[in-house]
Order: sequence, then C-alpha cells, then structure tokens
Amino acid sequence: MKLSNNVIEDVVSQLIGEDAIPVVLALKNKKNVSEFKLAESLKKEVNETRNILYRLYEKNLVSFTRKKDKKKGWYIYYWTFNLKRLRQLTISSKQKKLEKLNQRLEREKQNQFFLCPNRCIRLEFDQAMDFQFKCPECGEIIQQEDNTEKIDNIKKEIKELEKELKPPKRRKKKK
Repeated sequence: MKLSNNVIEDVVSQLIGEDAIPVVLALKNKKNVSEFKLAESLKKEVNETRNILYRLYEKNLVSFTRKKDKKKGWYIYYWTFNLKRLRQLTISSKQKKLEKLNQRLEREKQNQFFLCPNRCIRLEFDQAMDFQFKCPECGEIIQQEDNTEKIDNIKKEIKELEKELKPPKRRKKKK
C-alpha cells in the first residue's frame, strides 16, 4: 500500500491530532533531524515541538537518538519518522473501518427504518412502535424509509476498502 501525503495526514490527525501533521511532513524521508532545527523550520517553540514528538513517540511513529552537546553538556535529540509503523496503523485503521461498515450493512439489511419528514430522527421499527409512529421531536407522523440507496453506498465503500487492503500482486520474474 502506497502512502500518499493525504493518507499520512489523515491517519496522523486521527491518532495524534492536526498539530502533528506539519511535524510528520517535515520528518518524512529524513533521518536524525535535530529537534531544534525541526522547531525552527516549523516556526514553533522547541517545547511545543517536543510535546508533539513525544505524542508521536507514544504511537511508535518516530524514533530518536540522543547525543550530548560537548559545549553545553545538554542532550540533543535527533528524530526519525517511522513510515513502516504508519503503514501498519493505516492498515489497522482501515480494517476497523471495514468491520464497522460490515456491521452497519447488516443492521441496514436486517431492520426496517422509519424517518421523520422533517429529518429530526430515524428509528428502527420497534422504536417507532414505542413512539406510536410519531416523531418524538416534532410530533409529525414518521414514514418507512427505503434504505436501498444507503445499502448500496455502504457496499461501495466496503468494496473500495477491501480493494485498498488487498496486497499488490507481485510480478513473476522472467528466466
């Protein structure tokens, strides 16, 4: 699976937060970047940058080496982005999404839904019966919904995710 910047940004923002995206993009395809140079290039405070790096480190998305500055006696951390780990997290995230979509598809197939004409609420048959087929929000009579389009859209989404999760075919070598 090829990881475009959009996919990287998507996964990082979900796992760590929007503020981590510039840090990840600055570290991408580089090794052992000083946290000071990283903060300077991002125009952020070193402490703010470190905070983001630590959050990335908790998810194993970055690794570091530490070296002692001989003049000042301080340790300087050099950070590297872990693209393999991001790939694993991306696949894991997509598998969870696929699982949820399959559950949603089953729910849509197995239930009748009723919808308020004002779109206040959507209820399953049992719930609609409890409310005597009246919207609990506005009091309008709710009507049965045709959810075939929803089912088709969920199926399309599932197909796309399955296609993305399929390992690429390997070419056979010619002798």
